[in-house]
Amino acid sequence: MDVPMVEEAGPGLPTPESGQRRRARKMAVLAPLIALVYSVPRLSRWLARPYYLLSALLSAAFLLVRKLPPVCLTLPTQREDGNPCDFDWREVEILMFLSAIVMMKNRRSITVEQHIGNIFMFSKVANAILFFRLDIRMGLLYIILCIVFLMTCKPPLYMGPEYIKYFNDKTIDEELERDKRVTWIVEFFANWSNDCQSFAPIYADLSLKYNCTGLNFGKVDIGRYTDVSTRYKVSTSPLTKQLPTLILFQGGKETMLWFRYSLVDLRSLLTVD
Repeated sequence: MDVPMVEEAGPGLPTPESGQRRRARKMAVLAPLIALVYSVPRLSRWLARPYYLLSALLSAAFLLVRKLPPVCLTLPTQREDGNPCDFDWREVEILMFLSAIVMMKNRRSITVEQHIGNIFMFSKVANAILFFRLDIRMGLLYIILCIVFLMTCKPPLYMGPEYIKYFNDKTIDEELERDKRVTWIVEFFANWSNDCQSFAPIYADLSLKYNCTGLNFGKVDIGRYTDVSTRYKVSTSPLTKQLPTLILFQGGKETMLWFRYSLVDLRSLLTVD
């Protein structure tokens, strides 16, 4: 009875498993970068702003520490070949999971700023996990740096052209009641919300295109005027999914509402008739 021969890889030949790991490792590193390719023309403008530059450095911190000698030479590793300047299999899995999360979140993103913001946010989470796994002291240091960054650096606010009237807790009701022939679209926002800041240029562009005698655009900062958020039942919790909220007022009364804006629905409404 013939016994089937099993071929073994020679000492100088890579096994199929090692080849798969290398490909997976490359994809884990390249996938987040591929998402940035289409936004390259705008990156130079962003890099001039401290917020985006520091956020990018924090997002790539583990990659830099793991890949750049002589720092990487002092790090522990679980790789079979003992190379401390390359990712081990567990790190690759975490990076692949990060890539999948970013891709899913970016499916609902509208602006390039939102795409970049999602990449930065989830990259920092993955960096914290990877640093804690490597050394608890490095993880704590990274968390402290992120907290200092959040406290000292704020995303740049939109300062471009717009046809928008800003309300406070007293003027919003007065303006809505002043001329009921005017239809108002009012954005309820908070300056600390990244989604609100990403939506600002979109809302400004809509106001420039569609503002007219019968249709006006307004904004009210419910992070500052909390009684307005209570009156119109818009949550200002840090975990809320309602910001920004757009409300359509016709005849001084609320007739339509969007939680976490839908740009397609809003534009289709504005182009009717």
